[in-house]
This record gives sequence, structure tokens and C-alpha cells, in this order.
Amino acid sequence: MPTLETTVDGLTLPNPFIIGSGPPGTNANVIGKAFDEGWGAVICKTVSLDAEKVVNVQPRYARLRSRDTGEIIGWENIELISDRSFDTWIDEFKEIKDKYPDRILIASIMEEYRQEAWHEIVERCEAAGVDAFELNMSCPHGLPERRMGAAMGENPDILEEVCGWVMKVATKPVWAKMTPNVTHIEDPTRASLRAGCQGISAINTIRSVLGVDLETLRPEPTVEGYTTPGGYSCQAIMPIALRMCMEIATVIRDEFPGRSLSGIGGIETGKDAAQFLLLGCDTVQVCTGVMKMGYRCVHSMQEELLAFMEQHKFETLEDFKGHSLQFFTTHSDLVRRQAEARAAKKAEHDKKVIQKDTDWDGDDFVDQTDALSRG
Repeated sequence: MPTLETTVDGLTLPNPFIIGSGPPGTNANVIGKAFDEGWGAVICKTVSLDAEKVVNVQPRYARLRSRDTGEIIGWENIELISDRSFDTWIDEFKEIKDKYPDRILIASIMEEYRQEAWHEIVERCEAAGVDAFELNMSCPHGLPERRMGAAMGENPDILEEVCGWVMKVATKPVWAKMTPNVTHIEDPTRASLRAGCQGISAINTIRSVLGVDLETLRPEPTVEGYTTPGGYSCQAIMPIALRMCMEIATVIRDEFPGRSLSGIGGIETGKDAAQFLLLGCDTVQVCTGVMKMGYRCVHSMQEELLAFMEQHKFETLEDFKGHSLQFFTTHSDLVRRQAEARAAKKAEHDKKVIQKDTDWDGDDFVDQTDALSRG
């Protein structure tokens, strides 16, 4: 009987489905709801030492729908990190761990380019009982003037330095969350892993403009008639996320064996999750999917992933983690492989074509006849 239980960086999860950092993990109440529904772990909405600098607007989401069905396939947000005080979060981390001592609570943290700030936030979160950290080096909007989020994560040199600051004091596992808004995702990945991070999370949202309202001529989401580029998520980004996870998993396999990868990007079903696991992910995160479908969607996700495992006779996630990486190659190699396959097929065909009467063979007589015939 297959099992979804897995151990990643010393953390034991009942299943690989994790609530991704964002509104679904925005306070103790909803985090408890996620645990009650059976999510494998929860990453809280990103916290910082000074919440006073965080001021959100309304509306803050825009949604792209299918022209045919009306289904939401794309989602843009201009939401900032948590606007709740750090002291409140510390109290709620303790409360959550008291109530769910055996469940995995991961703190998403973001700070300015100051070593003492990163040391303080790590040490205080650990004292409150969190099980691991995710470093938000990837939010594509908000607070760039403070060199926070993607403004930090898109620079591998700064990223390596800051991850190094964290690793000096962290005693719990640390994942660095990658921004997709770079040319080569491998560069910040290597920087984070060189600094000692145990794992990578990828990808965060893609910097975007969702669209323009053709009645008002204003871009969405419109706030007092204006907007700002935001982060794009949902089903539409899954192919991009799969590609980047494949690239990161290849770096981990070839250069940093034993490090972990948590895949993010458009995951809404167990079949979606299976694809990320096949491309080298240890766990998968869901954020926008929960905002669309609610916390109970984890039940069907688990059922679908178990059904996939039963179909292929996989007993554990490790049995198929990264299995599909072996099938990626270069375009020139594809050309070579196709030429060889065509040559082999032609050679096989030529064997059946009679050149002289002595070539006829009683065992292959019908095939030889077909090779000489048209119609």
C-alpha cells in the first residue's frame, strides 16, 4: 500500500502537500484549519520585524478567466507581506505549536539588508518553536526600496551573503525561495546552496500586468484608478514553474546532492503534484489553489497522488522523485537520436525488401510480400 509520508531535511510530514506562504497562512486560526484538514505542513504568510511599513490596498487581486468556461486560470496579486506585528506572530507561533506539536510549522521571513535584523528574526522565531524557515527572497512587488524580496533575491552575490547570515544562527532547516524573474534560475539557486541552505523553494510569482479593462481603460487591479505590476500565479504559470524546478533539481542532483526542493506554481490537483515530484521536488506548495477551492482541496489531491502511485506501483515518494529528469537533453542530441531511430527503422524495412528470389523466407513470407506492395 503506497504512503505519502515523507521526511525532508529531518522534518517528517504526513504528506508532501504544504500551504504556501500567503493568505492561506495569514494567522493562527487559518493555520489551524489547514492542519485540521490534513495539510502536510504550513508556511505562514511572510513576517518581518517591523509590520508598520506594510500597508495593503483594496482591491489587491485580479483574475484571468478562460474565455470558454469562465474558470480562473490566472491570478495577479499586489498584496504585501503580513501587516500583523511581529510580537503577535511570536505569540501565535507558540500557540500553534502548543496545539499541534507534531505538525510542521515553517516561518516565512523577510528582512532588510542588515545582518542584525536577520539574526534577530531567526533567533526569535526559533525560540517560539517554529520547525523550519523559508527565506522570502522573491516577492516581485512591494518594499523594493528597502532591498527586500526579489530586489535581494535577483542578485546572487547579495543572496549568498544574506543566506550566509541566516545560516550562522539558524539551527532549524532553511529553504530559500527563488524569484522566477531572472534569466537563469540556477544562479540564485547555487548562491543559496553555497551559503549552506538545506533547500530551495520555487517558484514565487511572476511579475506581471494581468490586463486592462476595455471599458474604463484602466489596468487591473485598479486602486483609485491606478495600479502597479504584481505577482502572477495559478494554473497558467505551471509550465514555467515545472521548467524552473527541473533546472533547479538538475543543479541539486549534479552539484549539491542531498539538498531539497519544494515545488510551487499552479498546483491544484494530485496529478499536478506528481509532475513536480517526477521533476525532482520533495514537496509541493499550494497557495492560490486554496484561495480558489478552500482548505479541503488537500483531500482530493492526496487521493489523486495515491492513485497515481498505485497505477505505477510506487510505494513511496522517493520511488519516483526525479524519475523524469533523465529524459531531458539538448536539442542537438534530439536531432541525433531521431536520425538514429529513422536509420534503424529504414534498415529494418530494407531487410524485408526482396532483392532476389533467394531472399524469400517462408517464415516472413507475408511481411516480405507487404514490403513489396502498395495499397
